[in-house]
Amino acid sequence: MPGRILMVEDEREMRAMLEKGLTRRGFEPHGYATSDEALERLGTEDFDVVLTDLQMPGMNGLALCERIALNRPDIPVVVVTAFGSLETAVAAMRVGAYDFITKPVDVDALVFVLERAVQHRALRQEVRRLRQELGERAGMGELLGESPSLRQAYALIDRVADVDTTVLITGESGTGKEVAARALHTRGRRRTGPFVALNCAAMPEQLLESELFGHVKGAFTDARTPRTGLFVEATGGTLFLDEVGELPLALQPKLLRALQERKVRPVGGNEEVEFDARIVAATNRDLELAVAEGRFREDLYYRLNVINIELPPLRARGNDALLLSQRFIEHFAARTGKRVVGLSPAAAQRLLTYGWPGNVRELQNCIERAVALTSFEQLTVEDLPERIRNYSAPRVVPEVADMSELVTLEEVERRYIQRVLEAVGGSRTLAARILGVDRKTLYRKLERRAEEDGPKP
Repeated sequence: MPGRILMVEDEREMRAMLEKGLTRRGFEPHGYATSDEALERLGTEDFDVVLTDLQMPGMNGLALCERIALNRPDIPVVVVTAFGSLETAVAAMRVGAYDFITKPVDVDALVFVLERAVQHRALRQEVRRLRQELGERAGMGELLGESPSLRQAYALIDRVADVDTTVLITGESGTGKEVAARALHTRGRRRTGPFVALNCAAMPEQLLESELFGHVKGAFTDARTPRTGLFVEATGGTLFLDEVGELPLALQPKLLRALQERKVRPVGGNEEVEFDARIVAATNRDLELAVAEGRFREDLYYRLNVINIELPPLRARGNDALLLSQRFIEHFAARTGKRVVGLSPAAAQRLLTYGWPGNVRELQNCIERAVALTSFEQLTVEDLPERIRNYSAPRVVPEVADMSELVTLEEVERRYIQRVLEAVGGSRTLAARILGVDRKTLYRKLERRAEEDGPKP
């Protein structure tokens, strides 16, 4: 990521050589012979990095580092020192220099250091911007993010918040499906009514039926008193059915009837009871696949999936990980009484690189742990879990040892589709979105691959 470089080098030939080399590599270098000239230019213009020699007439590089660290701490300084003068370079680091490089200068090594410095500044600016933006946002319960995929979800939530149409929220575990369901409730006309949530995977079938529909006294052994089910309890508000894909097959026809008739029959009862609740369901399963495999009723699927709000995984949301991290830092710092104000640029880079298989829930856990452990005002790389510190993004195309390992484009596509499917837990709907194709196209590719592979022995 090339940027504007302010160079301070008193030797004309060296300055010209560096300017030429950096310009060829896409940077915009501006060279000056003295520190005074450089400081004057810094007072009127913005630069991404200052590159300065240490040994210069007049104000030396060490004094220049101190001045920049005091007046423009947002601009990283890279110092150039003669070989054998590392003590002076370390002294410059102590007064605020970002990094150093020794003479004779290797332009490729210098470019690497400057690119890191430019990225360092960009991350610091992004973290600062996100911190300022969070001051204008609502509290922990709100959906938070700027990525286009999440903005689409925002827009859809706003469009359907005031209607009673059934909504199915889909997305990987930890993407914030219940948060989205609560947003639908609080932004709609039923906001003054109850928000009743049930995890369909959290209890056995008999108890789940009683929980949903209620029961009469004596309906089963422990039914000593009658109970009103959650459908009726949610009247006037919203009933949120989380993990609806785990609903037992035997209960699915009863749920379908309740949705169609707007009535429920308590377990052991003879009379139906009306309810008036909006139904919002959520799942991290591919329900279309479950329907195809006979694990979920097709008619119930279409009854639930009138409007689909799909929440993207955190790894597909760009800088949202930093925005969410800042919110979690503020929350957990206040709860623990510690003064932690943000992320170091290096820690921010790790968070952006990591794949987040557990999505927002994993990020929240990571930040809570880091705030508890840190001894500084900014979270550092050392405060992050080992799996995040040591994470390296996988390469789409692996390195090959010899030409025999090279494959056709068709095989590359096949392997990549398989990798995406594994990454999203087998969800063909989500895989199709990530791959940039519609579901029918993905299904055709998978069917063709199955035909080519043939039956397994």
